[in-house]
Amino acid sequence: MPQLSPDAVRQQIARSETDPVYLIAGDDEHEKSALALAFGEMVEEGLRAFNVERLYATDRAVTALLVTEAARTLPMMVPRRVVIVLSAEEMLAPKKKGRGAEPEGDEDAAGDLEPLLDYLQDPSPTTSLVFVFSAVDGAPDAIPLAKNLRITKALAKAGTLVLCTGLDGSKDLSRWVVERAKATGLEIDRQAVAKLLELAGRDPGRIRADVEKLLLFAAGAGRITVDHVAAMAGTPVHHGDDWALVRQLEAGNPAGALRELQAALDNGGVPYQILGQIGYAIRTPPPRGRFPSRRVPAAVEALFRTDVAMKSSGGDPRVLLERLIVELCG
Repeated sequence: MPQLSPDAVRQQIARSETDPVYLIAGDDEHEKSALALAFGEMVEEGLRAFNVERLYATDRAVTALLVTEAARTLPMMVPRRVVIVLSAEEMLAPKKKGRGAEPEGDEDAAGDLEPLLDYLQDPSPTTSLVFVFSAVDGAPDAIPLAKNLRITKALAKAGTLVLCTGLDGSKDLSRWVVERAKATGLEIDRQAVAKLLELAGRDPGRIRADVEKLLLFAAGAGRITVDHVAAMAGTPVHHGDDWALVRQLEAGNPAGALRELQAALDNGGVPYQILGQIGYAIRTPPPRGRFPSRRVPAAVEALFRTDVAMKSSGGDPRVLLERLIVELCG
């Protein structure tokens, strides 16, 4: 099975020269989510509704037949269509028959997967079918499917594997932070890197999220200092305005919105309630609502994706909300 790094796949996306089938796996949920989003952004915004389909395998209505039909659909007014299947193992792994029962054998499950097995033998050249797998304990850098299954073998033969583990496989976390800052035109002091890693607990997913937040916070500064890190990570005082976060989103101020999110969470705010509040603000039309109307469709899609991820992926709600805020203000 061919294997590419996330950066190599982004280069393919930039050239609009993607492969027919991708398998995205690993324990870096932030990077997997960002890469899945990048696939959708390959299609012009005004045509995404017709050519980008996101399917959540946690929904029982999402079957192999539905995925196959979506993949076989011809693109409309663009050269390539994108179909993304999130939490793909929920649809592909053999199901248990009941509590305490052993998983069904491959032959028992094959009937449900037959349409997809047929498709993988000859994938459509005008579709990129992207399977995103959840990480599993004990095997964070592998596809969570038994190797002897027919579907696993078919995916391995047809697909390109993309592992999102650690920080693009880098074992030198400090160097990764420095290189990531340089890629956006910023220098970063050694003390700032050390403080950032300390605050993130050296967790790869947390580091990636904090770095993206820091780069946004220090945009235009030229050089990131430990003061920037401290200001970003400082504990804001909750000032009693329960809608302060929404006001920052409406103003398109990501740094301010991130500070208000931290204040709300530190003050005991419930992530699901915060997500609901953001959703209410996005869906409320003018004059009461002030979120830009032209951005509402994409915002609703991002909101739905975050809601599903919070309920099904086991990801850190704070990280998911931070990423949503950056996307809404981008």
